[in-house]
Amino acid sequence: MSLNLIMNTATSGLMTAQTQLRVVSDNVSNVNTPGYVRKIADQVAYASNGIGAGVEVARIRLATDRFLQAASLNAEADAGRYGVRAELYDRIQSLMGDPGGSGGILGQVNSLFSAFSTLSDNAISGPYRQQALSQTQVLFDEATRIAGQIQAVREDADARISAGVARANELLSQIEAMNVEISRASVAGGDTTGAEAAQASLIDQLSGIMDIRVSVRPVGGVQIRTGTGMLLAGDGHATLEYQRAGAVNAETAFDDIWLTEPRGAKRSLLDHLGSGELRGLVELRDQEAPAASQRLSELVTRIADELNRAHNASTSVPAPTSLTGRNVGTSFEAAIAGFSGTTNVAVTNGSGAIVARAEVVFSGGTMTVNGTAATPANFLSVLNAELGGAATATFNNGVLSFQATNTANGVVIADDPASPSSKTDRGFSHFFGLNDLIRSDRPALYDTGLTAASPHGFTAGETISFRFAGASGARLRDITVQIPPGATMADLVSALNDPMTGVGRMGTFALDAQGRMGFTPLPGSSVSYSVVGDTTTQTTSSVSLSELFGLGRGVRSSRLDGFSVRSDILAQPSRLALARLDLNAAPGTPALSAGDGRGALTLADAGERTATFDAAGSVGASSMSITRYVSELAGDIGGRAAANQSRADAATAVRTEARQRQASHEGVNLDEELVNLTTYQQAFNASARMIQAAKDLYDVLLGMVQ
Repeated sequence: MSLNLIMNTATSGLMTAQTQLRVVSDNVSNVNTPGYVRKIADQVAYASNGIGAGVEVARIRLATDRFLQAASLNAEADAGRYGVRAELYDRIQSLMGDPGGSGGILGQVNSLFSAFSTLSDNAISGPYRQQALSQTQVLFDEATRIAGQIQAVREDADARISAGVARANELLSQIEAMNVEISRASVAGGDTTGAEAAQASLIDQLSGIMDIRVSVRPVGGVQIRTGTGMLLAGDGHATLEYQRAGAVNAETAFDDIWLTEPRGAKRSLLDHLGSGELRGLVELRDQEAPAASQRLSELVTRIADELNRAHNASTSVPAPTSLTGRNVGTSFEAAIAGFSGTTNVAVTNGSGAIVARAEVVFSGGTMTVNGTAATPANFLSVLNAELGGAATATFNNGVLSFQATNTANGVVIADDPASPSSKTDRGFSHFFGLNDLIRSDRPALYDTGLTAASPHGFTAGETISFRFAGASGARLRDITVQIPPGATMADLVSALNDPMTGVGRMGTFALDAQGRMGFTPLPGSSVSYSVVGDTTTQTTSSVSLSELFGLGRGVRSSRLDGFSVRSDILAQPSRLALARLDLNAAPGTPALSAGDGRGALTLADAGERTATFDAAGSVGASSMSITRYVSELAGDIGGRAAANQSRADAATAVRTEARQRQASHEGVNLDEELVNLTTYQQAFNASARMIQAAKDLYDVLLGMVQ
């Protein structure tokens, strides 16, 4: 071996040892730096012309374990997803209050029925009437407040989605910039560990926003894809787009999160988003919060309906001069058809005696008034004739009204106790809302009683637009359906379900026996829909198709903030209907008693009566009492909040464990670094001594030549 080769070999050892010592120094100095990944200098033998010529550092790399990194990224995504769900759902739960306490809407339901129970023993007490009415109004005011707060939660989630998208775009841009820098350094044989460490930190941040898969590129840097394989970075970076909603309300149709791959097409990200903060926010905004709102809306609607059922069965003393119903959303002919049983329209004088009475009998599709046959078309004229001018019934804009001719008289609607009138499980007065205690500024009941043969009342050519979404929430398609020329509900349902011009490619609409319209997805499909546009107007009632049948989650949820106690009763509690009309009273004797509290007892018992609840949120239709529904709602909300918190805790624990394992492998071990320090110091000294020995040999040889 020549002295030059010895010198070169020793020099390579010296330089390699210096590089190793520098790497050890960097590791030791960052022993307490969070997220720091240990550097490793890969040392290899160097050969020249097939002859060993020393050693060299092939590259300096990070001690990264791709499997541990993948586990850590997945854990970070899950923690982000369930963390925001738990945080925002906890806010929803706090809005409901403690069902066992007096605060919050769930507790106030019990207080409402207790107030009417107290009133039943003190029917003539003005203060007790006022207390019951105040407690009722407080309940509906609280419902209105909660409706606004739930929308505020959705708006907060919407804002955070927008911020998350902006942050993801920034991170993807920086990650791709690091890819370029790392590739250039790799080609030039430079140290890329600094850029790789910075890039790893950016990737960690991105994994909290959305679930990702990371792979190493042959040219240096990384390639990042979504869990389903859509390219995010590595050959240029993808761009995410999201348009925030304007004024957020129950009917807001939020935009998709759009992803445009590098040199690729624009597609919905939601189908490719399995976890991360964005997924959690979308789930909370589009599923969890609306479900809570829908269930609460259904509860408040049934409370209002059962209170109205009880109030319509009674009357105030003296009886009111006029009765004005609610907008039933159909023509009178369609509304009056389908009743069974017997009801009575009575006019009473100031002392409570009946001065005029019309007995209405519905049987097998026929109807009579005091024995006189009537049809849906002439029912009102026959009824008015039988009342003999003592009162007049009219129907305008979907609303039935009665007005006593003499302002000293009153009007009472009373069902026959043995055979009460009924349609969609509501008596005559209750169906038309003639003596409702609770009013709503929009349609709230969707069991219309319409059949396939009923006229729909909409104008041909008007349109309703549906937006269909998949299980992930990603938009599938928008479909606009025109009102057909045919006038019946069968024609309307057929047009809605047309596979070419309707929604038949997604599912079918159908009327049930109560006149409710429901949507059923195609077998094996899990699509959902919302109404994003509705230009329809029912000619009789001026309500839209979506309002009449409660089409879409938004319309049903929006009922929540529309209820209130009737203003005239709030102003004059004496108008509260607490008495029952005695149909067997002798002519000229009072049929009403001011001290009669049977109506208050019925109001108090309304919470225990079995009511039919429509499907709401993820809970199907059911029949149960209001008090039981309150209990189940409280349990459901609490259980979901606890489940989300439990998932968040579990995800956080998994993330902590994954990070610890990753840190134990990638972090700095002082004992190991001290061993390396000693090893490379000795290697440095050995190389230096070889250089010194070669120098000495050179000196001897030179001396011999001289």
